[in-house]
Amino acid sequence: MNIRSSGILLHITSLPSRFGIGDLGPAAYDFADFLRSHGQLYWQFLPTTPTTEVMGNSPYASWSAFAGNPLLISPEMMVEDGIITWEEVRDAPQGHASHVNYGAMGIYKAHLLRLAFARRKKSLNACPHFAEFKENHAQWLRDYARFVTIMDEHPGKIWSQWPDPLKHRDKDALEQWDTEHSDAIMFEEFVQHIFFSQWKRLRAYCNRNGLYLIGDIPIYVTHHSADVWTNPHLFKLDENGNPTHVGGVPPDYFSATGQRWGNPVFNWEAMQHEKFEWWVHRMRHNIILMDKIRLDHFRGFAGYWEIPASETTAINGKWVEAPGMELFRTFTLRLGMLPIIAEDLGVITADVRELKHQFNLPGMKILQFGFGGDLSRNPDTPFHHEANCVLYTGTHDNSTVKGWYVTEAGDHGRNNLHEFVGQCTDLDNVHLTFMRLAMQSVANTVIFPVQDIIGLDNSGRMNTPSTANGNWEWRMTKEQQQHPMFNRLAQLTGLFGRWT
Repeated sequence: MNIRSSGILLHITSLPSRFGIGDLGPAAYDFADFLRSHGQLYWQFLPTTPTTEVMGNSPYASWSAFAGNPLLISPEMMVEDGIITWEEVRDAPQGHASHVNYGAMGIYKAHLLRLAFARRKKSLNACPHFAEFKENHAQWLRDYARFVTIMDEHPGKIWSQWPDPLKHRDKDALEQWDTEHSDAIMFEEFVQHIFFSQWKRLRAYCNRNGLYLIGDIPIYVTHHSADVWTNPHLFKLDENGNPTHVGGVPPDYFSATGQRWGNPVFNWEAMQHEKFEWWVHRMRHNIILMDKIRLDHFRGFAGYWEIPASETTAINGKWVEAPGMELFRTFTLRLGMLPIIAEDLGVITADVRELKHQFNLPGMKILQFGFGGDLSRNPDTPFHHEANCVLYTGTHDNSTVKGWYVTEAGDHGRNNLHEFVGQCTDLDNVHLTFMRLAMQSVANTVIFPVQDIIGLDNSGRMNTPSTANGNWEWRMTKEQQQHPMFNRLAQLTGLFGRWT
């Protein structure tokens, strides 16, 4: 990422697809063409692993670090592949143009996938493409399919509450499960085959047309996941499979009690003993899917905040050193150059900076953060940017620029912004001001959330941390994709030497 370029942050679910949720179908291809025609090099999105309404549909809380989200599968592409018909697709529930209805879409797409499976089941075992897919993903696929089918048979229970033979992965119990639930397991493998087939085609199309995909990997995985169930020794768990320690961040200016995320922390000693094989598999898997990877909570690879699971807040945690240098050396030896963006936001210590610089990883800057406090000391103020970084006007966790201007900047932040740009801004043009400031930056790469291009207020916000409802639902409408500010984006891209 050492050339001047720019791109857009828009999650797949936010595309204006025709079935109530964005997916990997025609709207994704149209958006890829749209980005290239407006001079953009990158399309960034959030994690694409399975989501659940139990966890608020968050893409950062999944029961697999490897599987694809069935909700992103395109019915139109399934029709094109001849595995369902247009007549079957036409019964889609009425979706909302600007918000995702996860519940209705989940039921609808599961119905289509089961129709397709019933049609293909007898021929699947003889299908060379299906056999090749299972072989290529053998490291995780069968255990993921087992996990989902066992979960379906034990509703409301996490894996550490399953019967002991299944909880502890007794060999005979798993073989019996595979025999008795062979169709259900094959269905889950079939769904993943469709997802990855559609994904592979979309990525190839984007790359052929000069557009590159930036994905996202959360550092931690969910306790109730196939990954922890399959590899309990790689996490800090007790004899019953429950976490002894969980991740989070300590108390700070924003929260007097810190953040207790609840994810089990890694048993780094066990991972070192296995030469970080699980992490190597995870990274290789994502490199196959994406061109660049935003590695979330990068500071956790140098040192992480470990909280006893019995604590209800993050106050009584402690800092624990992590073997980041050894892990990233292993990545380099096994995988070559690392296409990683280090999410190094927040209070960053010397060991985190050294880890980032040792492997020449671009970090992140957030323009919204650049106008608070003393600008001469604020690392996000534009004159403190560095070339080897990725600059965002905001992320999925932030207010939109307009929302920031109204609810977060305060008089001090607004005055700093006005002084910095040498003129007064207002609610009508603050998003354009931010676009110009970002494009002018020395940062090699600039990424804009779509909401900040078309000037939405916080009604377009993707996620508000620490809130349970209304997140991850926003969608861009077809009319919004034709907003005149996209033409302005293209002009600024050329003006400031980012056209590629």
